[in-house]
Amino acid sequence: MKVQLQQLRYFLAVEQTRHFTQAADNLGVSQPTLSKQIHTLEQTLGAPLFERIRGAVTLTAAGHTLLPIAQRMVADADAAQEAVSDIVGLRRGEVRLGATPSLCSSLVPEVLRTFRTAHPEIQLYVNEGGSQDLIENLHAHTLDLALIVQPEEGVDEALTATPVLRESLVVASVADGPPPTIHAQIALSELEHTPLVMFRAGYDIRGVTLDACRKAGFTPKFAVEGGEMDAVLAFVEAGLGVALVPSMVLANRPLLRATPLAPPGMRRTIALAHRKRSVLPHAAEALRTTLLEHVATQQLPVGVRPL
Repeated sequence: MKVQLQQLRYFLAVEQTRHFTQAADNLGVSQPTLSKQIHTLEQTLGAPLFERIRGAVTLTAAGHTLLPIAQRMVADADAAQEAVSDIVGLRRGEVRLGATPSLCSSLVPEVLRTFRTAHPEIQLYVNEGGSQDLIENLHAHTLDLALIVQPEEGVDEALTATPVLRESLVVASVADGPPPTIHAQIALSELEHTPLVMFRAGYDIRGVTLDACRKAGFTPKFAVEGGEMDAVLAFVEAGLGVALVPSMVLANRPLLRATPLAPPGMRRTIALAHRKRSVLPHAAEALRTTLLEHVATQQLPVGVRPL
């Protein structure tokens, strides 16, 4: 036989009231039930816990020994229950989200604001990086969720990737300068002699841009290269060149002009990924729901559509 937590609660109730009937009333059980549980506890421990003399109930030596242990065990059990309830009820916890730089400067802030308003006690951690780095972080269990550019071949079998939105790439140029084309849309081949502001090596859009230019029959020339998203946009604003960027990042950039690419254009799919065989923490599941609801219900910039 093992000591049960309920028996310890009964023991503490009797010790506090020094009266079996009063303890039973406080616990909402019958006096015989309480007495039976105390008797079972005494049998399990092999010693009486209370002395009953002329209606008075006092602790025995064994009872005095058990008292601080029972108090600590019951307190730990209550603390564990409260801690888990807080996590389940989203009153505490944390969530670790990864996202590409373009999404960190466009979609993610609005989603996190909505989530933070609903769950102010949840600690948020954001990791900004390229899609491949974020996928590796998911495998390493340093991220719960990641917004990635979905590879054409899909992600590996250890991950689940839910397509969230599809966005077009556009040519960003300085708004108060001459447009990159006289037409409403620009063919990629028209950029052959236009200096490009290019992202650093390993950046998702860099590879896509270089491949597209090669397929169009030319090797692009760079005005400057090596930047992250914010730096690239700032360089374009300074008039150093044009850049191929996701349309979403230009929504709040009044100093920049967005020129659509002529058909077939260039598009990419953004997916929300997580480990397939891991149960998402409650906070991460709540953030996932918030993000999907935001994409489905909020007005998205031109060139972006939900999936």
